[in-house]
Amino acid sequence: MDFSPKEVLNFVKENDVKFIRLTFCDMQGNLKNIAIMPNELPRAFSHGIPLDAANFSDCYQDLLLVPDISTLSVLPWRPKSGRVVRFFCAIKNLDGTHYDGELRYTLQSYIRELYSKGFACEFGTKSEFYLFDCDNEGSPTKKPHDHAGYLDVAPLDKCENTRREICLSLEEMGFNPQHSCHKYGPGQNEILFKCSEPVTAADNMVHYKTVVKTIAAQNGLYASFMPKPLSGTYGSALTIGISLKKDGKAIFTCIDRKLPQEGRHFIAGILAHVAEMTVFLNPTVNSYTRLRHSGAPNQISWSFDNRGPLLRVAAVGDPARIEIRSSDCCCNPYLSFRLLLAAGMDGLENKMPLSDELCMTGEDKTFPVLPATLDEAYEVARSSAFIDANLPPVIRRNFYQNIERQLALYHAADDKAAFEEQQYFYTE
Repeated sequence: MDFSPKEVLNFVKENDVKFIRLTFCDMQGNLKNIAIMPNELPRAFSHGIPLDAANFSDCYQDLLLVPDISTLSVLPWRPKSGRVVRFFCAIKNLDGTHYDGELRYTLQSYIRELYSKGFACEFGTKSEFYLFDCDNEGSPTKKPHDHAGYLDVAPLDKCENTRREICLSLEEMGFNPQHSCHKYGPGQNEILFKCSEPVTAADNMVHYKTVVKTIAAQNGLYASFMPKPLSGTYGSALTIGISLKKDGKAIFTCIDRKLPQEGRHFIAGILAHVAEMTVFLNPTVNSYTRLRHSGAPNQISWSFDNRGPLLRVAAVGDPARIEIRSSDCCCNPYLSFRLLLAAGMDGLENKMPLSDELCMTGEDKTFPVLPATLDEAYEVARSSAFIDANLPPVIRRNFYQNIERQLALYHAADDKAAFEEQQYFYTE
């Protein structure tokens, strides 16, 4: 939405808005916010609202949150009188310059660079999550809300009403949910978003998790995006779809199972760098519990129509796209989208050949594998010139410090399974 500050102030007054949430994303991909009153909004637009960033980065000075007017959205689950709206914010230094550690700006600046070269891209996400019952005190349990299976309907699918409320709330906020369904696991659900501009897609992904958890709680349930919350059943993935055009021409349009050469180069770049990116796509110990499961793609492979490999060329749908299936919802979408695009562009610019030896055709083949643990993924990333070249030093430093703290706690824990539950089930 393209508003002026004056138009936003009029909207706030005319629609009885009482609280404004200034939101941003932390290094772990979690939504954070400061709530201000309407009379503070002019100052937020003109100067920014101070933020103590010490708990989110190694920056020990105040930073400023400046609302991005185009991201205005009304929170539909709040009262109609005394409404609440939210903005995503730019994070700036006190002198008004952009903070080097701002994740959203890192993606925005890279997208502008691609546009200047004639590229236009869109991202879509397909996210899985579980719904669990709560006990009499309202605390989450690990009892799935139902025992339905893939694409089941009510009464087997007891998640149907909650899932519908989530989709309607997302639609009311201006998001673009495309379809939803019950997935393979008990109490497991999926919502697919239409493709949109990358920064918008990342914004939507971050806020989407909050919407799901809020609507679930209103229905007496607990929503978890933990990659592998239950043993013996399916994990939850985040499938990332990418469509890309060069000078208006889609590079992933597949005719008779043949891709344009640009599309083959782009895919080759992602496959060449995916091991280095894995710590960003799968940033928790529990992520690798999921990747070791037979249903998750831990081999570096691609296919035209097989849904088993890490990367799939979607045979149907508009726009033409590829899908990356290894990531999970614990990832930070701003970093993940940035690195996936950079990897693909590296393949395109250097004309990397796409090996048909990595194509999963249903035959029994052996493929290279992703890092098997968070420790291994971390070490691969730390030694990567590709990562160093594509993320600012302050972002790399802050991200790696978070991984190091997580690994130290995990290795110090006597009960590893209990650690994963405490660390991720109640937070993701």
